[in-house]
Amino acid sequence: MNRDEIGELAAAYALGSLEAGDRARFEALLRTGDPEAVAALREFEGTLTDLAAAAPETPPPAVKEQLMERIAAARGPGRVAPRRGRAIWPAVLTGAMAAGLAAIVVGSSVSSTYEERLDALARDAEQLEAELRSQQAVITILRDPATRMVALAGQSPAPTARARMMWHATAGGVFVAAGLPAAPAGKAYQLWAIAGSDAPVSAGVFSVDASGAGSLAVRPLPGVATVSAFAVTLEPAGGLPAPSGEIYLHGGS
Repeated sequence: MNRDEIGELAAAYALGSLEAGDRARFEALLRTGDPEAVAALREFEGTLTDLAAAAPETPPPAVKEQLMERIAAARGPGRVAPRRGRAIWPAVLTGAMAAGLAAIVVGSSVSSTYEERLDALARDAEQLEAELRSQQAVITILRDPATRMVALAGQSPAPTARARMMWHATAGGVFVAAGLPAAPAGKAYQLWAIAGSDAPVSAGVFSVDASGAGSLAVRPLPGVATVSAFAVTLEPAGGLPAPSGEIYLHGGS
């Protein structure tokens, strides 16, 4: 899209009049932080605020005189006309001031609404970027020939459970599990890395959804050169420095 088209979309977007297709196109630009789209939207919002806050101009004297003459004529003979410039005109000015104040309030509301929308889109963009970085990290691990795929089998508390650990000694890994029962209140599943005869090292705590599936991104484990096996136990929420609960999953090379 060229600059003019982006400007037109920004104006219609600020007024809430874009159709679904064009709105999706424009919000996609905002999510990616397109500088022209963001600048155009902010500029149009500023214009709306300025227009709304602009106080009406005071009518020229000739208009005032004509208005007073109409009021006097409408009263008919025998009625006393009000004193010019003292009763009616202040009321007219008061109405104009009220209209100006209302316009300011409306303009502020419009500006606030779209500032909130921009903030929400910025948060969505940050979340998408975080998810993209996570996916790229997984792809990097999968493409490395040094990555090991470790299968974990369900143990007696959950014999039908299963899991896979994609592990790279220096890059960390990705753990996915299925078929685990829901953890009781105050409990969570904890993943352990086992290096030979050394004490198990915590690789993180995770939860499962209603179907029993869970996942965990595992950072590299300092001081652990070679992992011979992985295990999952049920521990107090937050995890422990050493396993204390039953083993739900276990597997190694």
